[in-house]
Amino acid sequence: MAAGHDLVILAMDAASPDAQLLLDELSDALLRINGDSGRSSFDAEAATPRGGFYIARDAAGTLLGCAALRPLGGPDSATAELKRMYARPGQGGLGVGAALLAHMEAQARRHGYQAVYLSTRVANARAVAFYARHGYAPVIAWGKYVGAAQSVCLGKTL
Repeated sequence: MAAGHDLVILAMDAASPDAQLLLDELSDALLRINGDSGRSSFDAEAATPRGGFYIARDAAGTLLGCAALRPLGGPDSATAELKRMYARPGQGGLGVGAALLAHMEAQARRHGYQAVYLSTRVANARAVAFYARHGYAPVIAWGKYVGAAQSVCLGKTL
């Protein structure tokens, strides 16, 4: 957890109003940065025993961010895919993104994954730099990201 901040990260139904609010904000932010909301890449109904949707709040209950985890490929995959990672603007200095990422990596380990992969847009330089700082390096693209010049696929061995 971020030092000095009462940050609570809990599993949540991605279809819940709080989750939808954060996902809408994320989609709007991505649309501004990338020209694509990324919405089509995430199915809120795709709940899995080896993943989930998580929301970060402060001690007062204020929504700070969200992230989702799911198996990449089949249900028994050794690789988790990180999706819809979002920290609300103005929260960056609080370490919300770093705390969420650490939580997602811990969840991935708990579910038996050996690595976490994600895709972000080349245009989203802040995200690319954030993941690099946290040990993510380029990996071979998968699925719809193969040959997609606008995407960068990153991964980290747990």
